[in-house]
Amino acid sequence: MKVIFLANVKGVAKKDEMKEVKDGYAKNFLLKKKLAVEATPANLQALEEKREKDKAREDKKIADATALAEKLNKVGVTIHGKGGDTGKLYGAITNAEIAKALAEEGLDIDKKDIALKDPIKEPGEFSVKVKIFMNINAQVKVIVKAD
Repeated sequence: MKVIFLANVKGVAKKDEMKEVKDGYAKNFLLKKKLAVEATPANLQALEEKREKDKAREDKKIADATALAEKLNKVGVTIHGKGGDTGKLYGAITNAEIAKALAEEGLDIDKKDIALKDPIKEPGEFSVKVKIFMNINAQVKVIVKAD
């Protein structure tokens, strides 16, 4: 019997996948627990429509992420930190402070998406990678000044 899976079934199939399974397994387990539906023409058409909607939604997310990446590549933020005579900062500039500075510029970026290898501990100009969506990344110019 051909079935369309409504959920991931470990070792068998993933969600929205169509597969041929034994009749007893389909009737007694998959259909009973609502893990799958029979692959009728109506269900196949519904699956195809769902895939098209998912593709359109993902294409929109990619377009929005690309636009945000272009904005971020053009933006530079300046962060002031307390510093000493040695040229180093007393504290460190973290990804949370960079996210806060970007929010002041009108760009809502989660601090977890800012890929900062080590906290910035000295004044200067730095290029910081921001992960936006899937493999779409941007570089933000961060200028750190010591007060």
